[in-house]
Amino acid sequence: MHIKTFDAFTRMSFLNINRITNFLHKHLEDSDESASAIRKSLLYSAKEIPSLGGYVFVMEEKEVIIGATVINKTGMSEYQSENLLAYVAVHKEHRNKGIATKLIEKAIPYCTGNIALNINKENNAINLFEKRGFTSEKIQMTLDKIK
Repeated sequence: MHIKTFDAFTRMSFLNINRITNFLHKHLEDSDESASAIRKSLLYSAKEIPSLGGYVFVMEEKEVIIGATVINKTGMSEYQSENLLAYVAVHKEHRNKGIATKLIEKAIPYCTGNIALNINKENNAINLFEKRGFTSEKIQMTLDKIK
């Protein structure tokens, strides 16, 4: 197993963007994110659309994706976190083997500034993030105008 790191300098091919999009769409738990939204976060990280960029970390075993993390830079220092951990997912057959932990521990040093994430309060992964130093100091509320 090895982790590939992609950013604005180590570019993802569109083939990789499609592979990672499909992986995340299939293996994200407790999420109703569309494949289009996931793809957009990858394009943002890769600076394929106007953005500050970000990072994508992909763990593979024998050329098969078994875990992935997407972090987008926000550019909002001083009043919000500078980074948003948009997605983290592990293949269903490879869970509880420390893969998400390895991906997060690989990602944290790449980010300058704080890292925020949005997580469903019933999600089992909350403990994973708390063990890595994430705290829940705020409540995010959303006015969903698109429904």
